[in-house]
Amino acid sequence: MSARAVIIDTDPGLDDAIAILFALASPDLSVKAVTTVAGNIGLDRTTLNAGSLLAAAGHDEIPVAAGAARPLTGRGITEEGVHGDDGLGGVMLPAPMRRPEKLAAHDFMAKLLLARPSGSLDILALGPLTNLALLLQEHTDAAGRIGRVIAMGGAVREPGNVGPRSEFNLACDPEAAAIVMDSGLDLTLIPLDVTRKIRADRAYLDRLRASGSLPGAVGADLIAAYFAGARNRESRPLHDPCVMLQAVRPQLFDTRRMRLAVDCAAGPDRGALEPCNTVPEIAVALDVDAAAALDFLAEGLA
Repeated sequence: MSARAVIIDTDPGLDDAIAILFALASPDLSVKAVTTVAGNIGLDRTTLNAGSLLAAAGHDEIPVAAGAARPLTGRGITEEGVHGDDGLGGVMLPAPMRRPEKLAAHDFMAKLLLARPSGSLDILALGPLTNLALLLQEHTDAAGRIGRVIAMGGAVREPGNVGPRSEFNLACDPEAAAIVMDSGLDLTLIPLDVTRKIRADRAYLDRLRASGSLPGAVGADLIAAYFAGARNRESRPLHDPCVMLQAVRPQLFDTRRMRLAVDCAAGPDRGALEPCNTVPEIAVALDVDAAAALDFLAEGLA
């Protein structure tokens, strides 16, 4: 089978960076663009980090388009405490080899979608869903040509990580998440229920370094930086790589059809997911073969 064409929409971010490196190395994925959004850190830095990751991996032919610097409404939230002031925990990467595109991310997405056969381009969403919501609002015809969307976000049965029941990506821009989840797109959501089971320990870090590959070495440095922010932890969850793993090995995941709405009210549960019979069904990953997923991730980075 030929590689699946994808756009990676991202806010790198330590675990975003590992996901991007895996996707670039995967024979099953053909990355056509990286679009950036403010999330883990501000937009200027997420865009710089995306370009630097492409340069480090030797993929300067892949365009980067900068997207939304803020959520649709209100102020965003960031995670410098986890990812560092530079978003990559101090891991040094080369400078980007090309400038970002002049078009905004959602406009650039539309351009790529309209240039390809309908259904032949997927979006792998690793951050807040603001760019995708803007695409749906401003380029309806182009958005209807998306093959599928796989997004990391939300918590179904698990506690949240920024509120009692809310997860960071959805809490960053609940209104955007609601637009995407109500759109009727072929959407698979990968919540904390799954991503918290994909955990890298220090032995896993050593395994990546021993591979001798550039993605393995950089991935190990990124995971080491992830540990630096949590010195007393024995392992760290690799949230965003789950999107890439689901894209190329869906059989690793237990996925159910569900109807979920996003809480857009002010309060501690802003961004939380609620069962709702009036919204479209989406696919939601609720379990994963964690050992097999970690092995596959390591093999891909090697």
